[in-house]
Amino acid sequence: MKDTAAYDLVIVGASFAGLACARAAAIRGLRTLVIEAKTDPGARISTTGIIVKEAADEIDIPPHLTRTVHGVRLYAPSLRSVDLFAPGYYFLTSNTADLMRWMAREAEAAGADIRCSTRLDRVERQGDRIFLPQTGLRTRYLVGADGARSTVARLFDLGRNTRFLTGLEIEYPELPEADPDFLHCFLDSRLARGYLAWVAPAPGFFQVGLATNGDTKPDLKAFLAHTEKLFGFSKVALKERRSGRIPVGGPVSPFAAPQVLLIGDAAGHVSPLTGGGIRLAFRYGRRAAQLIADHLTRHGPSPERVLAREIPAMRKKLLLRRVMDAAPPNWLYDQVIGTPLMNWFARKVYFHRRAWTGDSLENFEQRIRSRV
Repeated sequence: MKDTAAYDLVIVGASFAGLACARAAAIRGLRTLVIEAKTDPGARISTTGIIVKEAADEIDIPPHLTRTVHGVRLYAPSLRSVDLFAPGYYFLTSNTADLMRWMAREAEAAGADIRCSTRLDRVERQGDRIFLPQTGLRTRYLVGADGARSTVARLFDLGRNTRFLTGLEIEYPELPEADPDFLHCFLDSRLARGYLAWVAPAPGFFQVGLATNGDTKPDLKAFLAHTEKLFGFSKVALKERRSGRIPVGGPVSPFAAPQVLLIGDAAGHVSPLTGGGIRLAFRYGRRAAQLIADHLTRHGPSPERVLAREIPAMRKKLLLRRVMDAAPPNWLYDQVIGTPLMNWFARKVYFHRRAWTGDSLENFEQRIRSRV
């Protein structure tokens, strides 16, 4: 007789990683459940939701949920700026709440169950199953996709994030004085120590925020005052505000135990340099599902053994994180902005290696500026 209270896979957290994992697992035939503490996957969003091209290549997102942005306008503390492009490269800014809801619907359409307003507070091992007392359910495998302060990591004594950036962000319905063709990024060790501030055009609104390391308290009001003449914030009504913590300590260790695995922010799958984690969430959320399915249904190897070889160590980015945490002086930013070396480095950070070599930077930039 089939155990109606049993799942092959329970995923804790309807996050980018959790929902990507759920959809892939359900497609591969696993009876899959996502439990989420929030009332709905799109509630209380704490991420800007900027999707780099590499992440857009991992998952096909409906265009009405995103806005395409090709350039980065990088500012020094003096507000002197340089415009950066890379042929063939783009970013997608998103309506993150609706994107999460869409991903949840896609997971459900594939066959996964999603239970919101459901918290994980205790677990018990029962033979070859993991029992979740608060739900009365058992599972063959448990995945923690429950954020930087993962409950799954705590309950199973797995590695936990210890280094964070603290971010504050607000939304405006419009910013008529902002150029919508750019991600506006601000280097300023006084206002955004260890990271940067940003103004990002999103679908139907603008996101404005900054993040700092543990040495400085974020002061978004000071940033708004500093850039008021560029964007005219005082002329527009505030729409929404949020805050969150970004793990920047690299992959946690251990990230798995027998029948248990961490993915996404819970696993530290976030760039220590840029704080970007959506691409890794999509990639390793789906990859974890593939490996778990192979393990449970096709006698495949333990998922954690395979992932341990595939997940990048991020050593160079951890080293660069130390440089950013040291907070280069503002006079240095002002001096190097727009120099060939700085432009080269900024393009490496923002555009990676995905620029198309069959097009010149000059031709690409001309097409973008003329909107051809």
